[in-house]
Amino acid sequence: MRLLKLVPDNTNFKFLKWRNIAIGISIAMILASIALVAIRGLNFGVDFAGGLMMEVRFSQNATLDELRSTVNSAGAGEGSLQTFGAADTVSIRLPLPPGDDEAVQKVVQKVQAAIKVNHPDAEFRRVETVSGKVSGELVRDGALAILFAMIGISLYIWFRFEWQFGIGALFALVHDVALTLGFFALTQLEFNLNIVAAVLTIVGYSLNDTIVVYDRIRENLRKYRKMDIESVLDLSVNETLARTIVTSISMIIALGTLVLLGGQVLFGFSIAMLLGIVIGTYSSIFIGAPILIWLGVGPHSFLPPESGPAAGAERRGKAAG
Repeated sequence: MRLLKLVPDNTNFKFLKWRNIAIGISIAMILASIALVAIRGLNFGVDFAGGLMMEVRFSQNATLDELRSTVNSAGAGEGSLQTFGAADTVSIRLPLPPGDDEAVQKVVQKVQAAIKVNHPDAEFRRVETVSGKVSGELVRDGALAILFAMIGISLYIWFRFEWQFGIGALFALVHDVALTLGFFALTQLEFNLNIVAAVLTIVGYSLNDTIVVYDRIRENLRKYRKMDIESVLDLSVNETLARTIVTSISMIIALGTLVLLGGQVLFGFSIAMLLGIVIGTYSSIFIGAPILIWLGVGPHSFLPPESGPAAGAERRGKAAG
């Protein structure tokens, strides 16, 4: 029985041929993502925004305008409503009332009683509360976690390889994180602690794929000293392409199943991971490797002067072909 191969052996795709276009598109998308986050902002969940959140399910599709008037008439403050997944499920956010847990419970009971008047079959599926102080700390800690993870990873690659590789990996990680945040700003999907966990996982996955490519680049720089840098990078990416594609497809299948069948609790995490895998695979091939050229990496960048004939085959003919 022959094994199925998604990527043929000895591929020779000219990825570096498109490096200027790829970098240009990536920079444009990073700037667009930053603009989206600055203008539209992220739809922070209760974890980050603070307040009181109630998830209500109705027997039929809810009318947000009518429901908003009902909630506001309860005297619990101005509510923010949006459908949550299906059209018959609504997420209600209210400002957190001053006082202790008893004050919160009174607000919850008032809102529930007001909704029950017109919707006696309403099902209150979830109630969450987070204070403003705690939510502010979570925003700070989540941002610091992502920042320190990216810096730590870049420093590791710097010492493991060379400084050019560390900067290249950092740019690829910035690219992956920025595009993920831009997606959430564009779609206004809820951004909560689950999404922070997804972003950190994306950073780890992207790093893993980038290190595999970088390790092969370093190996080939030592083997083929007379090959031009563009050919070395193309060769390295092609040699790791099968591993990259198989791993990414396996993750995409698993995450696609979670997106379709995992329910609303896992939807944000799953869609963030799915997007991150696609972006991370792209950045490993079209960002992490090509950026080394602009950072001055060449065939003799990390090698001492040769004292004798070069060892190993040069493969110049293959690179040219």
